[in-house]
Amino acid sequence: MRLFVGLGNPGAQYAGNRHNIGFMAVERIAEDHHFPPWRGKFKGQTAEGRLGSEKVILLKPETYMNLSGDAVQAAVQFYKLSPGDVTVFHDELDLAPGKCRLKSGGGHAGHNGLRSIHQHLGPDYERVRLGIGHPGHKDRVSGYVLSDFAKADRDWLDDLLRGISDGAADLARGDGARFLNAVALRVAPPRNGATATGAAPAAPKAPAGSTVPRPGQAEAATEYSRTPLQKLADRFR
Repeated sequence: MRLFVGLGNPGAQYAGNRHNIGFMAVERIAEDHHFPPWRGKFKGQTAEGRLGSEKVILLKPETYMNLSGDAVQAAVQFYKLSPGDVTVFHDELDLAPGKCRLKSGGGHAGHNGLRSIHQHLGPDYERVRLGIGHPGHKDRVSGYVLSDFAKADRDWLDDLLRGISDGAADLARGDGARFLNAVALRVAPPRNGATATGAAPAAPKAPAGSTVPRPGQAEAATEYSRTPLQKLADRFR
């Protein structure tokens, strides 16, 4: 069993905040993978379902960010989980917008939600770090994370959340590489129309009733269309 925790603040006024990208991630997983409706439990909202062969509990703490660990600890104790069974989705100032990284253990880097979880579980849980970028100065951080994503962010944010949902089953079974690949295929798909396997795209079909010229035909057609005067001028070049 896995516990996926999305960090954020409860209430409609915070729903679109950058700080709530963790909530957005688990909500997208719940929607795309047809989890049952959210219900109040463990000082938060939970939804239980399966991702592949793994049973997964999704949790959105409603204790506000600074006390996120209270809800996480309650769920961990109820299901008799270890910190290694917990994956936390959270906003990350030190990553560019749309970037996604995995991390196990280590410090909380000043993130108040992670700080609270550290106090209850210690550092040995998994994190999905979701880049939101940095406002440029530490004095602007609070207002930045508690502000809504801009309209210009909507495309990359949707791609990121779709990728997280695509790879959620891989993450649940512990395959971090496949999870990150699923995210990358949404956020930065292969260029030049190449497929995910690297194969070149098939040549476009000609419209009905038309013919595709054989090699040399296009050049011949161009030569045929030149006027006698143009051909004469070519002889003196």
